[in-house]
Amino acid sequence: MKMLLAVTMRSTMFGVLITWITVFPSSGQSSNQQNIIETGAVPKVFLQEGVSVPNDESAPSFTPDGKTVYLSDHNTICFSKMINGKWTKPKPVSISGHWHDWDAFLSPDGKQLVFVSNRPLEGMPQDSAQKKGHLWYSSHLSGENWSAPRHIGAPVNLDGFNAYAPSISNAGSLCFCSRGRDGNKGMCGYYTKWLGDHYDKPKLLALNGGKDIFDPYISPDERYIIFVSEKSLFISYRHGNDWLPGQKLSTQVNNGGSNGGPYVSPNGKMLYYSSSLVEGISMIPVNIPKTIH
Repeated sequence: MKMLLAVTMRSTMFGVLITWITVFPSSGQSSNQQNIIETGAVPKVFLQEGVSVPNDESAPSFTPDGKTVYLSDHNTICFSKMINGKWTKPKPVSISGHWHDWDAFLSPDGKQLVFVSNRPLEGMPQDSAQKKGHLWYSSHLSGENWSAPRHIGAPVNLDGFNAYAPSISNAGSLCFCSRGRDGNKGMCGYYTKWLGDHYDKPKLLALNGGKDIFDPYISPDERYIIFVSEKSLFISYRHGNDWLPGQKLSTQVNNGGSNGGPYVSPNGKMLYYSSSLVEGISMIPVNIPKTIH
């Protein structure tokens, strides 16, 4: 990825930008169902045959070639590789295992790993966790090695507020969710642009008539966002500089359980998500239109 947190960045690169929050005007709610799921497809479980850990793995994210997947398992970031047609048993990445780390997301180019962690900030006692989960990043070095994690900083991370479920586009734009910040009630989705050496002030994503927004996944080309609201999966398409009201996905995925952690494979053909009705990670083929009429 060209943007995000390039290796030339320094810890002081994130300055707080004092601007007013801008709310996308797509605050209406659509009752229409959006059928991006392949006709007749049914969800299957990813990482079967003893590889998946029931009820705990979530938030999958793949390398560009689709042969390595990163996921969260017992508050540890793990990875699994496709070898001889089978996925290996997930094991912790080199930077995770001591603090609580979760919601790992790999940049579309595979060079940056962004995740939530309670690890202590610089200047804090380094033997105790911070009370809030903030967004951190690590750069891929070689093989299975990653650089020491660095705190993304303000205006993305704010003192006293959690930040969850990061996702990143090709341009470096970041989506995440957070509760109660900037005077907003409930769990809200946010979008912020990468400006070359820091992030812009996060903007509120009003995608479902003011209802809570969880786990916003932004596509690499920023064409759409898939998110969770009212325990269901929705999709919102970009329209100019705004986002259209979210549309609920079909009952092939929204079938009465609580869904979360949506992610679309690098080739754009498979939707991954978690469901309270299934042990492990669910996956189902999708056909997401290139243009919206």
